[in-house]
Amino acid sequence: MLKQRFYHNMVSDWLLALATAVFVFLIVRAGLALIRRRVRVLEDGTAAKWNGIVPELMDKISPTVLLVFSLYFGTKWLELPRFAGSIVNKAALLALLLQFALLGSAGIRFWTRYYRRQKLDVDADVVTTITSVGFVLRILVWVIVLLIALDNLGINVTTLVASLGIGGIAVALAVQNILGDLFASFSIVLDKPFVIGDFIIVDTFMGTVEYIGLKTTRIRSLSGELLIFSNTDLLRSRIRNFKQMHERRVVFTIGVTYETPYEKLTAIPTMIQKAVEAHELARFDRAHFKGYGPHSLDFEAVYWIGSPDYTLYMDIQQAINLDLFREFEKEGIQFAYPTQTLYIKNPSPESP
Repeated sequence: MLKQRFYHNMVSDWLLALATAVFVFLIVRAGLALIRRRVRVLEDGTAAKWNGIVPELMDKISPTVLLVFSLYFGTKWLELPRFAGSIVNKAALLALLLQFALLGSAGIRFWTRYYRRQKLDVDADVVTTITSVGFVLRILVWVIVLLIALDNLGINVTTLVASLGIGGIAVALAVQNILGDLFASFSIVLDKPFVIGDFIIVDTFMGTVEYIGLKTTRIRSLSGELLIFSNTDLLRSRIRNFKQMHERRVVFTIGVTYETPYEKLTAIPTMIQKAVEAHELARFDRAHFKGYGPHSLDFEAVYWIGSPDYTLYMDIQQAINLDLFREFEKEGIQFAYPTQTLYIKNPSPESP
């Protein structure tokens, strides 16, 4: 029975080829598992720069690709017709190219994550650039692999690329919104109106930039929810970037009652100045009797804080308000609040 021939080969040759394929597949799988465990044990005890890349790359070795290569080695015991042998060789080459693309893409993704973690606290501008560069490199790897695969399949790549010109225009029109967001992402990377970690206000929305992607940008609002903006819509909006602010200009107004004596009014600007200058990070600018309001005599004050921190600004403003409240209470100056005076005219004696 083993001497019977089946498709140009004896049954014994087919069994030997199958045994070889199974043996190669199992040995390679066991070897990869052993190496993966050993590498992880070694890397757990080190703080190497590229710690973790070897296990991640090994995880990207496809079992399907290993199976194809195992079958390829098994066919070496067989005498196949030229057509069948060509198919086996091309399948092995395509599997090799696919594995190369998977490993290359995983390596680029690991590099992107590593530098994102390293540079996020040092230079957030670089993080956005690295993310976009990593995406472009992954696309480039897959395009190169695809072109090599098509060329080995006998397709004229030069003619194919030229014929894609007209089709590319049609595809671009069909996905113009996606392409618009993609180019907007590159514009954000190059122009840097904001980077990861910046606190920005977009129209009526505000929050901290958490992620800048190829299609969307994600912002964590003050109340905790995640705001997702299309990159194109984001660049069309008016963006206020508070992270780039080096100083904060503060303007506030207080009002006192119309019954306040003149001597007390002239002393109020000085009180405001002393309350502001009591804080080291606050720089007094001016304080003036601004005008006559509907219910109060209004004073306007301006000062600068040498930090963009919003919490610090609120702490200083609170302290100034409390100082002024204490001084006004000491001097007997009353804060104004909305009031209305009603004058009633007595009727003349001649009226009935």
